[in-house]
Amino acid sequence: MNIALLGYGKMGRTIEGLARERGHGISLIINEPTKHINFGNADVAIDFSLPSAAVGNIKSALKSNIPVVSGTTGWLDHYDEVADFCETHNGAFLYASNFSLGVNVFFELNRTLARLMSAYNHYDISMKEIHHTQKLDAPSGTAISLAEQVIEETAYKGWSLNLPKAQEIPIVAERIEDVPGTHIVTYASDIDTIQISHEAHNRKGFALGSIIAAEWILNKKGVFSMKDVLNIG
Repeated sequence: MNIALLGYGKMGRTIEGLARERGHGISLIINEPTKHINFGNADVAIDFSLPSAAVGNIKSALKSNIPVVSGTTGWLDHYDEVADFCETHNGAFLYASNFSLGVNVFFELNRTLARLMSAYNHYDISMKEIHHTQKLDAPSGTAISLAEQVIEETAYKGWSLNLPKAQEIPIVAERIEDVPGTHIVTYASDIDTIQISHEAHNRKGFALGSIIAAEWILNKKGVFSMKDVLNIG
């Protein structure tokens, strides 16, 4: 499998190394925003670029009939637009706020816990995410996904970074040097506290998950998520 890497920061370089270990080739590396991408002999594209470049990168791949998996966050206001574009071009697209296999299991735990706790409104829900200082968006896409799951299962109406209104989940975002990613979901009452968390030790889990997703999406058509890849939920 030949991979086009769209974005070549720390994540892109980690993906490159793991992909070669798994016997794949890297046919293209794009590290600067561009409107014209020649995908050549690429079989699939993996996008970990900038939020400002992600939509253009994904559409370029789809127009070239290249399936694409994207882990870039911060552009999701355009998600429906990209999904419609994929369907119109009979392409294959998979977005994940987090490709880590462990995080995707954590998503299922989060949804299940929210469903169980929905009957106990004396618990206040809050979230915290911690990432490296190079991460541009806040809160993280993973934190937003976690919050949206809780909102679907409870009486909460939305989320807010640091300063929530009534019926909003407060999310605290911290940026600390060399932290790959930590997410904590807390249910607190006067009586006790329930807490679930996921802590990444390095970027390899994110990179490996994106490669597994790229392997899976070959020869498929449609819009997918990691739940499809892992057959969970």
